[in-house]
Parts: sequence; structure tokens; C-alpha cells
Amino acid sequence: MKAEAFLVAVKGKLIVSCQALEDEPLHGAQIMAKMATAAEIGGAVAIRANGPADIRAIKEAVDLPVIGLYKQGNSGVYITPTFESAAAIAEAGADIIALDCTHRPRPDAVPLADLLARIRSELRLPIFADVSNLDEAQAAAKLGVAMAAPTLSGYTENSPAQDGPDFELLRQMIEALPIPVIAEGRIHTPEQARRALDLGAWSVVVGSAITRPRTITARFARAIEHESVT
Repeated sequence: MKAEAFLVAVKGKLIVSCQALEDEPLHGAQIMAKMATAAEIGGAVAIRANGPADIRAIKEAVDLPVIGLYKQGNSGVYITPTFESAAAIAEAGADIIALDCTHRPRPDAVPLADLLARIRSELRLPIFADVSNLDEAQAAAKLGVAMAAPTLSGYTENSPAQDGPDFELLRQMIEALPIPVIAEGRIHTPEQARRALDLGAWSVVVGSAITRPRTITARFARAIEHESVT
């Protein structure tokens, strides 16, 4: 899928991230395919998914574009960290390749510029940049990514930790970048999603608040426990 067609399809609308890691009860490609089906019925216009198995199952289940990523490891640069991981999700049917575009050291020591150039040349798919601050976003845009999101804000040493969306970084990216900025990261409520669009976000990705019942339950449990104590 061309970047232009994808961006037209998701403009002002909801993208749902359907992911469950190995330690989560809903882990499994067929379960994620059902989650994507539910998201499609509910009005999602695209899916963000992790790993070849999930991507393949989701592409068979829904008629929506898929932003693919491949998490490998659990620290540092682990979102589609290498060309091989990008190639695997491209082969599985991903329409867009999402990857960590932070300034952190990459596990294979390949410069980000070289990785992005190879993905564009050999896989011929648009690139979705996950970043944690404005400098990274601007650098990724100069390297030719098709879109960017503050997905990793709060998860790196170069970004502030916070409970909710980083609306300030989102605003800065929208004002500074010549490419579409997609809101992603700790969007817990419809009101937060609406605020992101009102700020000028191209579209909104929501994950845990829709597709991770363990996380949703824990958030309610913590809030109730806090109220009980006070």
C-alpha cells in the first residue's frame, strides 16, 4: 500500500493496536485476529499488530490496512530493531512498517539512516516512526519516514515519564514536522483521543484501553483501591 492511500484512509479516524505479549492471557494469533475483527466492526479503519503470526492472521480476518511491527527483546530498541525483523513482517502482509526511530543504540549497530533506506529500497513499504522526543521526530522526517508518532515518549531516558498522553510533544511534532503526525501512547479515553485530533493529529492509535483487559482491569483496581484507602 502506498503511503498516500493509507493516510487518506485513516485521516481523522481510529487505528486500534491489537497486541498481546507471551505473558498475557490473550496471546495468540487467532485471538488477535478476533480482536481485530471486533475493532473493525466497532469502526476502526486500520490495525497495528506485532509479529508475523499475528499480522498474517489479522490480514486474513479483516479488510483493513495493518501497521506491522516486530517486538524482539524487552528493553532498548526492540520495536522492529533490524532489517530482518522488518522483512519478516513485510512478508507476513504488513502494509506499513513501524519501528523505533529513537537515537538509542541499535542492537545490530546498523545506522538508522541505512536501515530506513534499505527498507524503502528492498521492501518498498511506507515507514511509521515511533519516537520519544522532538529531535528524534525531526531526524526521522529528514530520513524520509512517511509518518511519525510520539509512541515512545515516557519510555526512554530522553523523555519525561507520565501517566497519560504526551500532548505537549504531540503538539510540538504537529507544528514542526512536514509529515503527518499520528497520536499514540497512553490514550486511555475517547476524550483524550478527541483532544489529540483537535490538536491536529492526523489520526489516533489506541491499544491497551481497547484490547488489553488485564491492563484495563488493573487500572480500575488501582483506582478503587486508592479511593478505598483515602
